[in-house]
Amino acid sequence: MTATSAASSGHSTGNGTGIRLNVDRSACAGHGLCYGGYPEVLDCDDQGDPVIVRDPLETAAEIDAARAAVQVCPERALTVESV
Repeated sequence: MTATSAASSGHSTGNGTGIRLNVDRSACAGHGLCYGGYPEVLDCDDQGDPVIVRDPLETAAEIDAARAAVQVCPERALTVESV
C-alpha cells in the first residue's frame, strides 16, 4: 500500500513553511489511536485505515493535533513534515 498525505497549500505555521501529515499504510496496524483521539485531522475508512480529513492543515490546533497523533501511533505509521 502507499502512503497518503495532506499537503499544505500556502498556509504557514508562522515560520514560512507548510505542514504535511503522512500515513504509511503499510506500517499501520489499525489500532485507531490516531483517528480515535484526533478526529479533527484523521478519520477511518471502511477497513479501519486512517484517512486524513484536513487538507491542508490550516490552524495551529490542527497542526498540534497532527503532531499529537504522530506521538500516539505505536507503529510509527504517521509523520508530520514541513513542505
